[in-house]
Amino acid sequence: MDYESVKYVEGFIDNIIYRNEDNGYTVFEIIYQGEDVTCVGTLSYINTGEFITANGEFVKHAVYYMQFKISSYEFKAPADKESVRRYLSSGAVKGIGSKMAERIVDTFGDDTFRIMEDEPERLAEIKGISIAKAMDIANQLADKHDMRRAMMFLQNYGIQMNLANKIFKRYGNDIYTIIEQNPYRLADDIEGVGFKTADEIASRAGIKIDSEFRIKSGIFYVLNQATMQGHTYLPYDKLVRQVNELLLIDVQDYDKYLMDLTMDKKIVVKVKDNVKCVYARMYYNMEANVAAMLNNLDVQIEEDQKFIDDRIARIEDKEGITLDDIQKEAVAKAVRNGLVIVTGGPGTGKTTTINTIIKYFELEGLEIRLAAPTGRAAKRMTEACGYEAQTIHRMLEISGGVPDGDRKSVAGLSMFFERNEDNPLEADVIIVDEMSMVDISIMNSLLKAVSIGTKLILVGDVDQLPSVGPGNVLKDIIESGCFPVVKLERIFRQAAQSEIIINAHKINRGEEVVLNKYSKDFLFVHRNGADNIINAMKTLIKDKLPDYVGADVYDLQILTPSRKSNVGVERLNKIMQDFLNPADAIKQERQVGDVTFREGDKVMQIKNDYQLAWEKRSRYGIPTEQGTGAFNGDTGVIERISTFDENVTVKFEDGRFVTYEFSQLDELELAYAITVHKSQGSEYPAVIIPMSQGPRMLMNRNILYTAVTRARKCVCLVGEEEIFRLMADNVSESKRYSSLTDRIEEIRHIEDFGQ
Repeated sequence: MDYESVKYVEGFIDNIIYRNEDNGYTVFEIIYQGEDVTCVGTLSYINTGEFITANGEFVKHAVYYMQFKISSYEFKAPADKESVRRYLSSGAVKGIGSKMAERIVDTFGDDTFRIMEDEPERLAEIKGISIAKAMDIANQLADKHDMRRAMMFLQNYGIQMNLANKIFKRYGNDIYTIIEQNPYRLADDIEGVGFKTADEIASRAGIKIDSEFRIKSGIFYVLNQATMQGHTYLPYDKLVRQVNELLLIDVQDYDKYLMDLTMDKKIVVKVKDNVKCVYARMYYNMEANVAAMLNNLDVQIEEDQKFIDDRIARIEDKEGITLDDIQKEAVAKAVRNGLVIVTGGPGTGKTTTINTIIKYFELEGLEIRLAAPTGRAAKRMTEACGYEAQTIHRMLEISGGVPDGDRKSVAGLSMFFERNEDNPLEADVIIVDEMSMVDISIMNSLLKAVSIGTKLILVGDVDQLPSVGPGNVLKDIIESGCFPVVKLERIFRQAAQSEIIINAHKINRGEEVVLNKYSKDFLFVHRNGADNIINAMKTLIKDKLPDYVGADVYDLQILTPSRKSNVGVERLNKIMQDFLNPADAIKQERQVGDVTFREGDKVMQIKNDYQLAWEKRSRYGIPTEQGTGAFNGDTGVIERISTFDENVTVKFEDGRFVTYEFSQLDELELAYAITVHKSQGSEYPAVIIPMSQGPRMLMNRNILYTAVTRARKCVCLVGEEEIFRLMADNVSESKRYSSLTDRIEEIRHIEDFGQ
């Protein structure tokens, strides 16, 4: 075959080699001029046995030799006996095998396909085909025709295959009317379609920019986006400003649209201190539910103080520890109350207190469960308590499948826990650590699974950064003043020997930190300018710190406040990747946007994916455990990149192997450097923190304090002393709009009024 001259091929689809259901990219074989021809291209829908005509050109593949790259194509219905026979024999129509295909074609000849479409009842003339089966065959053909037409239609609006398939399954042939009248419905109904996608479709469909559908969808979108910044609501003025900026129009009469959305049960509007607060209904309900459930757990139990004191003394004697009065108060409150919050900074004895509480309840013969928001935090809790801790997700038995009723929820949430109000946790005591990381959604799911009568003990450092997700749960609960809270403040002797802990508390209190003195665990390396800072960090992370703290290079962590500065995550990851894991002919790579993933790279999962499959393997590579779920903040190393299978395998720190399709790589990013926010709940042998100018809102005390407290053995700050001072003195934090405190106070007010 003269490959250069061939610009057109046609033939039967003989074999589908590969198909990416996300984007429709397909590799398949046809028989053209008596030869097997491999074709590649993005196709709307495809079955073996079908006849295709295609324009394009032959290209040479490094492995698979010559392939016909399709630029345009058309499917043709089978027109003759042989075409129909091949199509039916391929299995394209369920219930028809090769023998049945022969009988059908022998009976109806060249007229077979027309009869199947227009007179399907005649198929019942053939032995083995009932009227019901004949109609099922006709329906299958119609569905395939309808789906192909819909796929082609949706592709005209820039919608990829996987999403188009979801849309068609949801709406069927109503899709044409919906696109014409109100494409913003897609943003409400279909997971994976956001406002911007719907807006682009609407623009192509000729929907006016000031349409009512567009304005209401824009309002809802802004509220959902606000949850990505940690808010559960937005003040009216802020909402209006952001919607106007999004829609690029000056919307009039917002109250009308808010009323409509309220009537549609999509939003809730509350007034607080003469300020109108607008919630996505889901998050208002979450805060209200959490408030009610916390209130239900807040029960008091009579217990003799002398009995408590004697039991604490027994534990102290046995464990060789001495508790101070505040720690003993924490234990006593845990005994007497159904709900207790224990908060304190590093070195204040939280672990000793929790261990004592555990020992106390063990003596009572109670069933105890420990949990933390992340895998790293759960591992730390296990090591500190000598008692197995799980992630909250795992304790609640997260399911890979989502019930039909939970098909889509606000902000893309789609998780389902087996443990809930109908199937609560079997425990007498539940202790949750690192509560500052717990957002309102996870708190809502957790409390649903806690029965009244089960003790719930919440532990955390309220001065840490708040959760990445929406809400400010720990802080709001404490500020409500409605529940027992114990604040640990004394720094214990052993902890007082650590300059990391001493300086962390000084930072938190706004006290001066001396940077130029010799320290074994709190180092400051003076450098001016981003490039000099980075060069010093290279030396530290590869040559100095691994031996100093007794850890692998990849166990150390660069933490930086920002993503896009001269020492931000994006720039540092590129530099550190080239330095620690340079390109090599034997290392496979995959480019995703501006990022290159390479075998051997340190990576992080950056979103919760509750349906992503994982397995643990024996040393011989045999799977020993399987499950679903990869979570924001999980870190690992790329083990393998397969260009043939178009996937990437990552081995995470806890031994889980996860395989990502190329289309899923937006869930990963390089992790040589991560933001301080992403480090929450984690602890590293050493952290390296660049001290260079960045966005003012991120250069604050809260971020500096959180970064420093992530180090177990050594903090190494590299850069300019004045930047450290600026961060330590800057007490401003980004305002987070949450109202759990208000919902708790409302519940208490209702109770007091009732009494």
